[in-house]
Amino acid sequence: MAKLQKAYPIGASLAAAALLSGCGSAESTSLDRFSRTGELVALSGGGAGAANGCFTCHGLDGLGNGAGAPRLAGLDFGYLQRQLIAYEDGRRHHGQMSYIADQLTPKERKAVAAYYAAMPYVPGAMPDVPAPILYARGDPERGLLACAACHGERGQGLGPANPPLGGQPAPYLAGQLERWSKSLRRTDPGDVMLRISQLLTPSEMVALADYSSRLPGGPPSLEPPEAYLATRRGGPRSDASGPPLHVPESARATE
Repeated sequence: MAKLQKAYPIGASLAAAALLSGCGSAESTSLDRFSRTGELVALSGGGAGAANGCFTCHGLDGLGNGAGAPRLAGLDFGYLQRQLIAYEDGRRHHGQMSYIADQLTPKERKAVAAYYAAMPYVPGAMPDVPAPILYARGDPERGLLACAACHGERGQGLGPANPPLGGQPAPYLAGQLERWSKSLRRTDPGDVMLRISQLLTPSEMVALADYSSRLPGGPPSLEPPEAYLATRRGGPRSDASGPPLHVPESARATE
Protein backbone atom coordinates (compact mmCIF):
# COMPACT_ATOMS: atom_id res chain seq x y z
CA MET A 1 0.00 0.00 0.00
CA ALA A 2 2.91 2.34 0.75
CA LYS A 3 4.11 1.96 -2.84
CA LEU A 4 0.71 2.96 -4.15
CA GLN A 5 0.60 6.06 -1.98
CA LYS A 6 4.06 7.12 -3.07
CA ALA A 7 3.34 6.62 -6.77
CA TYR A 8 0.29 8.90 -6.98
CA PRO A 9 -0.50 12.38 -5.60
CA ILE A 10 -3.41 12.62 -3.22
CA GLY A 11 -5.74 13.99 -5.90
CA ALA A 12 -4.89 11.20 -8.30
CA SER A 13 -5.35 8.63 -5.55
CA LEU A 14 -8.84 9.94 -4.82
CA ALA A 15 -9.71 9.87 -8.50
CA ALA A 16 -8.45 6.32 -8.84
CA ALA A 17 -10.41 5.27 -5.79
CA ALA A 18 -13.57 6.76 -7.28
CA LEU A 19 -13.06 4.85 -10.50
CA LEU A 20 -12.37 1.57 -8.71
CA SER A 21 -15.50 1.96 -6.63
CA GLY A 22 -17.63 2.41 -9.73
CA CYS A 23 -17.99 6.20 -9.44
CA GLY A 24 -16.95 8.63 -12.15
CA SER A 25 -17.64 8.79 -15.84
CA ALA A 26 -14.67 6.82 -17.18
CA GLU A 27 -15.70 3.70 -19.03
CA SER A 28 -14.00 0.37 -18.42
CA THR A 29 -14.24 -3.00 -20.08
CA SER A 30 -15.60 -5.91 -18.07
CA LEU A 31 -12.11 -7.46 -18.07
CA ASP A 32 -10.61 -4.28 -16.60
CA ARG A 33 -13.25 -4.21 -13.89
CA PHE A 34 -12.67 -7.89 -13.17
CA SER A 35 -8.91 -7.33 -12.83
CA ARG A 36 -9.48 -4.34 -10.57
CA THR A 37 -11.80 -6.38 -8.38
CA GLY A 38 -9.07 -8.98 -7.93
CA GLU A 39 -6.52 -6.30 -7.09
CA LEU A 40 -8.85 -4.70 -4.55
CA VAL A 41 -9.41 -8.05 -2.84
CA ALA A 42 -5.66 -8.69 -2.75
CA LEU A 43 -4.94 -5.28 -1.23
CA SER A 44 -7.97 -4.85 1.03
CA GLY A 45 -8.81 -8.41 2.06
CA GLY A 46 -12.37 -8.04 0.78
CA GLY A 47 -14.92 -9.22 3.31
CA ALA A 48 -12.13 -10.61 5.49
CA GLY A 49 -10.89 -7.10 6.30
CA ALA A 50 -7.70 -5.14 5.70
CA ALA A 51 -5.69 -7.14 8.24
CA ASN A 52 -6.20 -10.16 6.00
CA GLY A 53 -5.19 -8.56 2.72
CA CYS A 54 -3.53 -11.19 0.54
CA PHE A 55 -0.44 -9.05 -0.03
CA THR A 56 0.40 -9.00 3.70
CA CYS A 57 1.57 -12.63 3.44
CA HIS A 58 1.99 -13.29 -0.28
CA GLY A 59 3.65 -9.97 -1.12
CA LEU A 60 2.82 -7.24 -3.60
CA ASP A 61 4.64 -9.33 -6.22
CA GLY A 62 2.79 -12.54 -5.28
CA LEU A 63 6.03 -14.40 -4.58
CA GLY A 64 5.24 -15.36 -0.98
CA ASN A 65 7.17 -14.58 2.18
CA GLY A 66 9.91 -17.21 1.93
CA ALA A 67 8.39 -19.23 4.78
CA GLY A 68 4.82 -20.47 5.22
CA ALA A 69 3.09 -18.31 2.60
CA PRO A 70 3.44 -19.69 -0.93
CA ARG A 71 4.07 -18.06 -4.27
CA LEU A 72 0.80 -17.30 -6.06
CA ALA A 73 2.16 -15.36 -9.03
CA GLY A 74 1.85 -17.25 -12.29
CA LEU A 75 0.00 -20.28 -10.91
CA ASP A 76 -2.88 -21.75 -12.88
CA PHE A 77 -6.10 -19.72 -12.46
CA GLY A 78 -8.32 -22.78 -12.00
CA TYR A 79 -5.92 -24.27 -9.47
CA LEU A 80 -5.89 -21.09 -7.38
CA GLN A 81 -9.66 -20.83 -7.46
CA ARG A 82 -10.05 -24.48 -6.42
CA GLN A 83 -7.71 -23.98 -3.46
CA LEU A 84 -9.80 -21.09 -2.15
CA ILE A 85 -12.92 -23.23 -2.47
CA ALA A 86 -11.14 -26.06 -0.64
CA TYR A 87 -10.25 -23.73 2.23
CA GLU A 88 -13.88 -22.64 2.37
CA ASP A 89 -15.38 -26.15 2.34
CA GLY A 90 -12.84 -27.78 4.65
CA ARG A 91 -10.74 -29.90 2.31
CA ARG A 92 -7.78 -27.69 3.23
CA HIS A 93 -7.25 -26.60 6.82
CA HIS A 94 -5.54 -23.37 7.83
CA GLY A 95 -6.97 -21.00 10.41
CA GLN A 96 -6.40 -17.72 8.61
CA MET A 97 -6.89 -18.95 5.05
CA SER A 98 -10.06 -20.83 5.94
CA TYR A 99 -11.49 -17.68 7.50
CA ILE A 100 -10.50 -15.50 4.53
CA ALA A 101 -11.93 -17.90 1.94
CA ASP A 102 -15.18 -18.14 3.90
CA GLN A 103 -15.53 -14.34 3.99
CA LEU A 104 -14.97 -13.87 0.26
CA THR A 105 -17.83 -14.17 -2.19
CA PRO A 106 -17.50 -16.63 -5.10
CA LYS A 107 -16.97 -13.62 -7.40
CA GLU A 108 -14.18 -12.28 -5.17
CA ARG A 109 -12.48 -15.68 -4.99
CA LYS A 110 -12.58 -15.96 -8.77
CA ALA A 111 -11.32 -12.41 -9.29
CA VAL A 112 -8.40 -12.63 -6.88
CA ALA A 113 -7.38 -16.01 -8.31
CA ALA A 114 -7.30 -14.49 -11.80
CA TYR A 115 -5.35 -11.50 -10.48
CA TYR A 116 -2.54 -13.64 -9.08
CA ALA A 117 -2.56 -16.05 -12.03
CA ALA A 118 -1.88 -13.08 -14.33
CA MET A 119 1.06 -11.85 -12.24
CA PRO A 120 4.46 -12.34 -13.89
CA TYR A 121 6.82 -15.01 -12.65
CA VAL A 122 10.30 -15.30 -14.13
CA PRO A 123 11.73 -18.84 -13.82
CA GLY A 124 15.31 -19.10 -12.63
CA ALA A 125 17.98 -21.62 -13.55
CA MET A 126 18.12 -25.31 -12.70
CA PRO A 127 20.01 -25.99 -9.45
CA ASP A 128 23.59 -27.16 -9.81
CA VAL A 129 22.92 -30.28 -7.76
CA PRO A 130 21.62 -33.70 -8.81
CA ALA A 131 17.94 -34.39 -8.30
CA PRO A 132 17.12 -36.68 -5.36
CA ILE A 133 16.27 -40.21 -6.49
CA LEU A 134 12.76 -39.87 -5.08
CA TYR A 135 12.16 -36.72 -7.12
CA ALA A 136 13.55 -38.06 -10.38
CA ARG A 137 12.63 -41.77 -10.25
CA GLY A 138 10.58 -42.42 -7.13
CA ASP A 139 10.76 -45.74 -5.30
CA PRO A 140 8.72 -48.51 -6.99
CA GLU A 141 9.34 -50.94 -4.14
CA ARG A 142 7.57 -48.60 -1.76
CA GLY A 143 4.97 -47.56 -4.28
CA LEU A 144 6.32 -44.01 -4.53
CA LEU A 145 5.76 -42.23 -7.82
CA ALA A 146 8.51 -39.84 -8.91
CA CYS A 147 7.70 -36.20 -8.09
CA ALA A 148 8.78 -35.29 -11.62
CA ALA A 149 6.05 -37.49 -13.08
CA CYS A 150 3.42 -34.96 -12.01
CA HIS A 151 5.37 -31.79 -11.20
CA GLY A 152 7.94 -31.90 -13.99
CA GLU A 153 11.73 -32.08 -14.02
CA ARG A 154 11.90 -28.31 -13.70
CA GLY A 155 9.17 -28.16 -11.07
CA GLN A 156 6.85 -26.44 -13.54
CA GLY A 157 3.79 -28.61 -12.84
CA LEU A 158 2.16 -30.95 -15.35
CA GLY A 159 -1.55 -30.49 -15.83
CA PRO A 160 -3.85 -28.01 -14.09
CA ALA A 161 -4.17 -30.16 -10.94
CA ASN A 162 -0.40 -30.48 -10.39
CA PRO A 163 0.97 -27.06 -9.41
CA PRO A 164 4.50 -25.77 -9.94
CA LEU A 165 6.85 -26.49 -7.06
CA GLY A 166 9.68 -24.30 -8.30
CA GLY A 167 9.89 -20.91 -6.64
CA GLN A 168 7.87 -22.06 -3.65
CA PRO A 169 9.36 -21.64 -0.15
CA ALA A 170 10.89 -24.86 1.16
CA PRO A 171 9.17 -24.54 4.58
CA TYR A 172 5.82 -24.21 2.83
CA LEU A 173 6.40 -27.33 0.70
CA ALA A 174 7.55 -29.38 3.71
CA GLY A 175 4.55 -28.18 5.69
CA GLN A 176 2.16 -29.21 2.91
CA LEU A 177 3.64 -32.71 2.78
CA GLU A 178 3.05 -33.00 6.51
CA ARG A 179 -0.54 -31.76 6.09
CA TRP A 180 -1.16 -34.27 3.32
CA SER A 181 0.14 -37.09 5.53
CA LYS A 182 -2.26 -36.12 8.33
CA SER A 183 -5.21 -35.78 5.94
CA LEU A 184 -5.44 -32.05 6.66
CA ARG A 185 -5.36 -31.46 2.93
CA ARG A 186 -7.47 -33.57 0.56
CA THR A 187 -7.57 -31.81 -2.76
CA ASP A 188 -6.24 -34.32 -5.28
CA PRO A 189 -8.35 -36.85 -7.19
CA GLY A 190 -7.37 -40.38 -6.24
CA ASP A 191 -5.67 -39.29 -2.99
CA VAL A 192 -2.30 -39.57 -4.74
CA MET A 193 -0.53 -37.06 -2.50
CA LEU A 194 -2.08 -38.54 0.63
CA ARG A 195 -0.61 -41.95 -0.17
CA ILE A 196 2.77 -40.57 -1.18
CA SER A 197 3.13 -38.33 1.88
CA GLN A 198 2.26 -41.16 4.26
CA LEU A 199 5.08 -43.24 2.80
CA LEU A 200 7.72 -40.54 3.21
CA THR A 201 9.88 -40.11 6.28
CA PRO A 202 10.21 -36.63 7.85
CA SER A 203 13.77 -36.28 6.55
CA GLU A 204 12.66 -37.22 3.03
CA MET A 205 9.95 -34.58 3.18
CA VAL A 206 12.49 -31.91 4.12
CA ALA A 207 14.96 -33.00 1.43
CA LEU A 208 12.33 -33.07 -1.31
CA ALA A 209 10.95 -29.70 -0.23
CA ASP A 210 14.43 -28.15 -0.25
CA TYR A 211 15.25 -29.43 -3.75
CA SER A 212 11.83 -28.59 -5.18
CA SER A 213 12.06 -25.01 -3.93
CA ARG A 214 15.30 -24.53 -5.89
CA LEU A 215 13.77 -25.56 -9.21
CA PRO A 216 12.96 -22.80 -11.70
CA GLY A 217 9.28 -23.65 -11.97
CA GLY A 218 7.33 -21.65 -14.52
CA PRO A 219 3.87 -21.77 -16.05
CA PRO A 220 2.31 -25.22 -15.53
CA SER A 221 1.90 -27.42 -18.58
CA LEU A 222 -1.73 -27.86 -19.57
CA GLU A 223 -1.20 -31.52 -20.47
CA PRO A 224 -1.53 -33.82 -17.43
CA PRO A 225 0.83 -36.79 -17.22
CA GLU A 226 -0.47 -40.28 -18.04
CA ALA A 227 0.45 -41.44 -14.55
CA TYR A 228 -1.91 -38.85 -13.12
CA LEU A 229 -4.75 -39.60 -15.54
CA ALA A 230 -4.73 -43.23 -14.44
CA THR A 231 -5.54 -42.22 -10.87
CA ARG A 232 -8.46 -39.88 -11.55
CA ARG A 233 -11.88 -40.59 -10.10
CA GLY A 234 -15.22 -39.96 -11.72
CA GLY A 235 -16.52 -37.09 -9.58
CA PRO A 236 -14.68 -33.77 -9.43
CA ARG A 237 -15.28 -33.44 -5.69
CA SER A 238 -14.92 -37.11 -4.77
CA ASP A 239 -11.65 -36.37 -2.99
CA ALA A 240 -13.50 -34.46 -0.28
CA SER A 241 -14.82 -37.52 1.51
CA GLY A 242 -13.49 -40.71 2.98
CA PRO A 243 -11.41 -41.50 6.04
CA PRO A 244 -7.67 -40.92 6.17
CA LEU A 245 -5.57 -43.65 4.65
CA HIS A 246 -3.47 -45.65 7.10
CA VAL A 247 -0.22 -46.97 5.69
CA PRO A 248 1.19 -50.01 7.51
CA GLU A 249 4.47 -49.33 9.29
CA SER A 250 6.06 -52.08 7.19
CA ALA A 251 5.41 -49.99 4.06
CA ARG A 252 7.06 -46.87 5.41
CA ALA A 253 10.73 -46.12 4.97
CA THR A 254 12.89 -46.07 8.06
CA GLU A 255 15.06 -43.15 9.01
